[in-house]
Amino acid sequence: MQDKKNTSFPKEKINILFLENISDTAVNQFVDAGYPNVKKLSGAVNEAELIKEIKNTHLLGIRSKSQITPAVLAAATKLQAIGCFCIGVNQVDIAAATKNGVAVFNAPYSNTRSVAELVIGAAIILVRKVLDKSYAAHNGQWLKDASGAHELRGKTIGIIGYGNIGSQVSVLAEALGMKVLFYDAETKLPLGNARDSKSLKELLNQSDVVTLHVPEIASTQNMINKNTLAHFKKGAVLINYARGTVVDIPALKKAIEKGNIGGAAVDVFPVEPEKNGDVFESELQGLPNVLLTPHIGGSTQEAQANIGVDVSAKLFNYLEKGITTGSHTIPALALPPQEGAHRILHIHQNVPGVLSQINTLLSKNNINIVGQYLKTNDSIGYVVLDVDKGLSKNAMELLKSVKQTIKVRMLY
Repeated sequence: MQDKKNTSFPKEKINILFLENISDTAVNQFVDAGYPNVKKLSGAVNEAELIKEIKNTHLLGIRSKSQITPAVLAAATKLQAIGCFCIGVNQVDIAAATKNGVAVFNAPYSNTRSVAELVIGAAIILVRKVLDKSYAAHNGQWLKDASGAHELRGKTIGIIGYGNIGSQVSVLAEALGMKVLFYDAETKLPLGNARDSKSLKELLNQSDVVTLHVPEIASTQNMINKNTLAHFKKGAVLINYARGTVVDIPALKKAIEKGNIGGAAVDVFPVEPEKNGDVFESELQGLPNVLLTPHIGGSTQEAQANIGVDVSAKLFNYLEKGITTGSHTIPALALPPQEGAHRILHIHQNVPGVLSQINTLLSKNNINIVGQYLKTNDSIGYVVLDVDKGLSKNAMELLKSVKQTIKVRMLY
């Protein structure tokens, strides 16, 4: 990290806003690094409230509930980066963030173990039919019965989406003696003795437990629906710890009521309450052998601490070094430090001739470039310039004059 005295914008003037009760690990990371202005709110806020909160915010930290809309980003005139302290970034309008030159980071790997472990736990609970017996015991009824209860060993688990979480579920399931099938839109290398299914239908036909680990995109919208549910083995159980829009809830309810599906564990829902204590309603409530949890797949203390460290490190690297590795919006650049120079970051629209303009302007004004780094994506370009110290203020003004400029920042 840069020394306070060597950072062009004083740390005490950086305003950081953390929503949704982000782990204190992240808060402490920033405070210990010399950033005193960290505001932490326990829940998500609506768009109107967030627009008020974000006007003077330089760094924003969120989890999965906060919706970062174009209107929010338009109001965030000082915002440099957003840290999504979770796996996904679908709660952020990535196109608008890119257009506004706001770096967006997340932690795609930090809570995978927590989710994978809970999936296996849910599978055991469902195939043993523990839920109904627990409910009966709480109500004073003794149901000691092995009917319909099974071991996981020897059963087949079908994993839809063989990414970071799906592959960890694969390893854990095989360690318990399960046969593993997986289906993914992309070609993936099997781990252990897992087998790649040729089609979704093939996987559903053969699986005793089906678990979902896919992103929320157009192709996964209601991918488990009336038609796909018809291909499940009779009595198979479904686990959804992915995204709420992946399962057609009314169709699943009917399949459970008819006895075609033997049970389900659902952690994510199409519509979820904004904060703890709010009323929660689902058509799956009250159904037999159905485990409902409030989006806690990655909610362990270990996972939240890991996420806090991971995302904070990415935000530090961008704020203090200009490094954009892991960003979903700003082109990725891994930058070496440059002694004896001032570093300027320039984010611009990706159109032909911008770099030529920059170099011509600086050259005409006799500004020596010690180091220059450029990376582009479809929408924007990101150029980092190390220039002679004595000329850096002039260079800043010249770079701001480039027509396609989105943001210019003096780093150090």
